[in-house]
Amino acid sequence: MQIETVELGAYCTNCYIVWGEGTDGCILIDPGDGPERVLQKLDRLGKHPEAIFITHGHFDHVGGVQHLAEKTGCRVYICKEDLTLPAMLRGGVLYYTDTYAQGDEVTHAGLTFQVMQTPGHSTGSVCLICEDVIFSGDTLFAGTCGRTDFPGSDPGKMKNSLARLAGMTGDYRVFPGHGENTTLNTERRSNPYMYGL
Repeated sequence: MQIETVELGAYCTNCYIVWGEGTDGCILIDPGDGPERVLQKLDRLGKHPEAIFITHGHFDHVGGVQHLAEKTGCRVYICKEDLTLPAMLRGGVLYYTDTYAQGDEVTHAGLTFQVMQTPGHSTGSVCLICEDVIFSGDTLFAGTCGRTDFPGSDPGKMKNSLARLAGMTGDYRVFPGHGENTTLNTERRSNPYMYGL
């Protein structure tokens, strides 16, 4: 799996461009802003998006979605529980073509992703797992976790979601919605929100 990161918008959201070996297609994860920057990066890489995966419906993760989908004709996946987010959090109408849910497997660009619903930051937050990588959205960050003081957030559900991640077998590379990459073992050992779960 190949991963390129583009940091977008005022909230420095990590947009990931992901693809498997031997394919011209790719997947975009959380293109939150700056769709023209993303298109320029795709042109430099020689990649065409087959799908956009949304980890949650907050505006800083979805701001570039509709423009990119209309330009490229790609599919857009979101967890349906986030379709009821307040407008102030989603930044308007959420654009999507498909929904995914716990346990679904979605294949694009030579890669198969497993969907793990991880409510807490939002009702419909998901982590996307492929090979040895977790794209954790705003559920898990290096050294911390996503905020739980928004409408639709829930501290109890966040704790349960982090416990499920902590209980996964083996180590994974973690690519979060903001900030630096980390590993699951590092967070198990040192993240105060995950340690001991």
